[in-house]
Amino acid sequence: MSKHLKFTPGNRITFTIVLSAVMIAVSSFITIPTGTKSIQATLKLIILDPGHGHATFMQGSMNPAIDPEVHIYAPAGPDVQQYMSAIERANKRPNNPTNWKLVLYTGADYLEKMLADKKGNAVLISGNNSKKSNYIMRSVEAGFHVIADKPMAITDFKSLKKSFEITERNKVVLFDPMDLRYAVSNILQKELSQIPELFGTLQKGTQENPALIQANLHHYLKGPAGQTSVRPAWFFDVEQQGHGIVDVSTHLVDLNQWLAFPEKPLNYQTDVKVLSSREWPSTLSPSEFRLVTKTENYPDYLKKYVKDSILSVYSNGEMNYTLKGIHAKVTVLWNYKEPPGSSDTHYSLMRGTKANLEIRQGREEKYKSTLYIRPHADSDIALFEKSLLAAQHILQQKYPGTEFIQRSKEWEVKPGQIQRTNSAAVALSYIQAKKMPVWEAPNMLAKYYTTIEALKKAKKEPGIRNQ
Repeated sequence: MSKHLKFTPGNRITFTIVLSAVMIAVSSFITIPTGTKSIQATLKLIILDPGHGHATFMQGSMNPAIDPEVHIYAPAGPDVQQYMSAIERANKRPNNPTNWKLVLYTGADYLEKMLADKKGNAVLISGNNSKKSNYIMRSVEAGFHVIADKPMAITDFKSLKKSFEITERNKVVLFDPMDLRYAVSNILQKELSQIPELFGTLQKGTQENPALIQANLHHYLKGPAGQTSVRPAWFFDVEQQGHGIVDVSTHLVDLNQWLAFPEKPLNYQTDVKVLSSREWPSTLSPSEFRLVTKTENYPDYLKKYVKDSILSVYSNGEMNYTLKGIHAKVTVLWNYKEPPGSSDTHYSLMRGTKANLEIRQGREEKYKSTLYIRPHADSDIALFEKSLLAAQHILQQKYPGTEFIQRSKEWEVKPGQIQRTNSAAVALSYIQAKKMPVWEAPNMLAKYYTTIEALKKAKKEPGIRNQ
């Protein structure tokens, strides 16, 4: 039974991309036409060594603030081929096609060439994570803004800290876009946690019952067989991709910080304490590995993770820590394949002194992220419903049409009209301003300090590593 709460109140030579040996020729430039002239823009984009689908995230549509000519510097091979092919498909799609003009350099000296050419003012880095520390530092030293896909660091915190120090001297931006901040359910969870009449204040929690919980379930194989996005073989090498506890958990640690201490700078030296962590492997058979990577055999660098032909990857992890004395927990899980009809899922919990705010994305929610408000068992329900009405009215002023629907002992939050931004727009705005909010850089350092310290602790405590 459900109950709604009601409140009245220039010409270029054409070149077609061919994914062949021609494309990976040594030290060559390849130009892809747009049929349009370059325009004045505040962002001249450089793509450095793309190896992940997020390398295209600034190019989903055309933006007058972004120059349509984009320079790519990368080693020749399948990673850059996939990026080029993705942009070609976007340029040729029937609805709202893009018109990016790509200039590709694949010489062995691609990094030094990029630094010397200075063909843009912002470098986007999304690929092999073991290379990012060097790419980031060299780029900010050269005076480039950097948009770096997470994780910016998988082991080397000192290098990242030094890179942020360089950005201050060179007046450039270093930013890792966090998409989960712009999900509707997360926005509303944050909004409701700021209404003390409904939520109260955030509890301190305990290690057994944390006040902040974030959990994600991911899958290596998505969609029907043969239609999945291809993952590079190095994705399964924790020395190149990173352990799960320092990879996708970056988003979850960020959410805990963003929800609990919005727009407040954190000090990683005094505000973060990792209490415990553990990690355990996911496994793939040779046939599963071939399907996901389109690679026939395990590369040599993966063979140390193979036993009896089964590949083990430390992609699962859990950490318990405190953030300014608030107990928090993050869990990341990877399975091989999505069950029919399901998807990756996200879970989030904020424990307040008056109510809990919980996001679930399971079968009952049809795998759609859904926010619930649950009062404490000893709450005065009549009084709580008055608080619900008032909170609903507050949200409706910002997001018309938002309503709360009672589902047994909790209320589901039905989103109304939410005009929201995205991480690409935020990155662009930071570069245009040539600065970020004062809390962004220290909170990025706090985030990576948390994940890297959690990995260190998991490795130091082998007795709990595989539980």
